[in-house]
Amino acid sequence: MRGARSAKWVAGAIAVALAASACGGDDGDDGGDNDASEGSGEGIVRIDGGEPQNALIPTNTNEQFGALVIQNVFSKLVDFNDDGSTFTVAAESVEPNEDNSVWTVALKDGWTFHDGTPVTAESYVNAWNWAANIQNEQNNAFWFADIVGYEDVHPEEEGAEPTAETMSGLQVVDDLTFTIELTTPVSYYDYKLGYDAFTPLPESFYEDPEAFGEAPVGNGPYEFVSWEHEESIELARYEDYQGDNAAQNGGIRIQAYDSLETAYTDLQSGNLDIIRQVAPRDLPLYRQDLGEDRSVAQPYNGIQTITPVWYEWDATDNPAQVLQGVSMAIDRETITQTVLNGSRFPADSFLPPGVYGYQENADGTITDFNPEEARRLVEEGGGVPNDRLVIQYNADADHQEWVEAVCNSVIEVLDIECVGDPLVDFATDLEAREAGEVQSMYRGGWFADYPLNVNFLKELYASYAHSNYGQFDSPEVDALFAEGDAAADLDATVAAYQEAEQLLFQEMPSIPLWFNAVNGGWGPNVDNVAFNSAGQPILTDVTVSE
Repeated sequence: MRGARSAKWVAGAIAVALAASACGGDDGDDGGDNDASEGSGEGIVRIDGGEPQNALIPTNTNEQFGALVIQNVFSKLVDFNDDGSTFTVAAESVEPNEDNSVWTVALKDGWTFHDGTPVTAESYVNAWNWAANIQNEQNNAFWFADIVGYEDVHPEEEGAEPTAETMSGLQVVDDLTFTIELTTPVSYYDYKLGYDAFTPLPESFYEDPEAFGEAPVGNGPYEFVSWEHEESIELARYEDYQGDNAAQNGGIRIQAYDSLETAYTDLQSGNLDIIRQVAPRDLPLYRQDLGEDRSVAQPYNGIQTITPVWYEWDATDNPAQVLQGVSMAIDRETITQTVLNGSRFPADSFLPPGVYGYQENADGTITDFNPEEARRLVEEGGGVPNDRLVIQYNADADHQEWVEAVCNSVIEVLDIECVGDPLVDFATDLEAREAGEVQSMYRGGWFADYPLNVNFLKELYASYAHSNYGQFDSPEVDALFAEGDAAADLDATVAAYQEAEQLLFQEMPSIPLWFNAVNGGWGPNVDNVAFNSAGQPILTDVTVSE
């Protein structure tokens, strides 16, 4: 299949990483009972989460709490194996023409939305056209930018109106087939179709998109039940689901927490079944507390960064050189081994080892701890603005301890002020980024939407990418991205993006810190708990007993 060479490479990288890894909550009324007889498949899985930033529409969701809902209420055309290869879910096939400029999608027959209406080719084409239209202001609209006609529904000029209602590159062939014509050939378009933005929408969506966002109707293994804002989201197994990954439990309760410490306490007391990540405070003992058969320490395709906002850094003489110096002032090895208890791996790239296109030591020495060189680079580059770094982060997750450790390292080496700026939750953090209200830098994090270097580079550092909250803008980087997108095959695409990554280390749109790992656990009421290569729990496989 397409990408087979990359799949083999990724499998080896993950195997190495796995070997290296060996070294406001619920009110408690449930009391740990799950109202399920053993092996009945009717129990409800209770998992930690948080308040989604936006209404629950796939093309307006690009953060973890909303994604946890979207990825279980909607099914994608394709998904990814742990080795990086693709497999079909709702699609029967996804095939390119000879030069990868036109892709034909054939759908599996018999699929329905949770309201009982059929999933057809129009369900996809209409959804994508609506999402791409600039008047609908969707965060993920740019994912459709390489489809012919995108510029007609999403004009580049500020304040311009669409000149068409649909993208001419999307054509319905029959009830179960549609084609996608691209502005330039894209060798990896089947990988892109594994992202949540490319899911379908039922006809009922267009009657009231705002109401739909509060109670989405998808085509996935779970159907939406309720959303108590800031408290919980309830999903139930969709009995007529046609996919191979039908739910082995009765549903999911996603419980919002304001801290991981509280979630872990609930897990231990039986008021929570699965915690996706424990806080740094609990890292030293969680595997001992829970037992290795009810806990996991597993690398996944994710990275932690700190990202400058260029509207605060442009006044510096040479901001890229200064940021290189800040990077070399951070003792990643000590922080990951102490504060993070060996649960993270110091980064030497903008993407993790399990992603095709990873280059070992891609940075040269820029992520090495080198106090003397750090001071030289910062001084010669014009200094940190106002001799003060502020790192914004969301306080509802496990970031305070490592942010303080990063600041302490920077203070000791550079003799400047460095402080954390905790915002109450992730939604508030994202709103500040989108509003251009970050003081200096923000905590960045990314896990794979699809396992290619493209996803960790273009979606964050292209000048037009929605998730480029730092407002980094480099015509040279954009040009290399465009070259990679137009390459004849996947290997050539990846090579162009590898060249772009080398340039990114010269321009420093972000400072890579470490590669992530899942450090989670589960209680005695659930079995068959596993996490995928993007670090997300595979909830459909979980079974519940008393």
